Amino acid sequence: MLFFGSFSLAQIIALVIALIVALDVHEFSHAWMASKLGDPTAGYLGRLTLNPLAHMDPLGTLMILLAGFGWGKPVPVNPYNLRHGARYGMALVSFAGPLANLATAAIFAIPVRLGVMAPNLFNRGILPTPGQLVATIVLLNVTQAVFNLIPIAPLDGFKVVVGLLPYRWAYAFAQYESYGPAILIFLIMAGNFTQFDILGRVMYPFTNLVLRLLVGV
Repeated sequence: MLFFGSFSLAQIIALVIALIVALDVHEFSHAWMASKLGDPTAGYLGRLTLNPLAHMDPLGTLMILLAGFGWGKPVPVNPYNLRHGARYGMALVSFAGPLANLATAAIFAIPVRLGVMAPNLFNRGILPTPGQLVATIVLLNVTQAVFNLIPIAPLDGFKVVVGLLPYRWAYAFAQYESYGPAILIFLIMAGNFTQFDILGRVMYPFTNLVLRLLVGV
């Protein structure tokens, strides 16, 4: 778990900024993709914006700070307005969020990859260094992308899988949607309070691979 007491002020500031960036681009991308596919709902409700205040969910933000995983305010989407059909359209809308996080991480990783900035997550000062801020943004965006692609409802990966599977398999898989939140909470709590960190073990190889591709370390 992440306790502020074990972090320096610089690390807390870097984490909060990275959190705002990650959640903002994630939720905006859901709204943008839904709008591009023909659903104006998010735009009508003021979600088609990069203003982070429009996308912050208090509980989801708190969970990221305390547990390392969280969410923004869900973007309202009417799947029956989407081109390509409700199932495939929702898969595209859902995938847009994690994809935006990966794109954000890739952009911020450029100076590190080029060797003009050294990443540093462990500065114990008062203000974060540029390298610390960039490293935190890259790490949090990659982590959020990988976490959200896990195929457990209500994460984006669940709707991506439903949209890509053949209809009969998708219908059978969708029947487990109501169990998803309980399963997810159990896995998060188990990882934070016990030694059975299933989510961490599943996510680590993918997170590590993406980080190596982006920054080389």
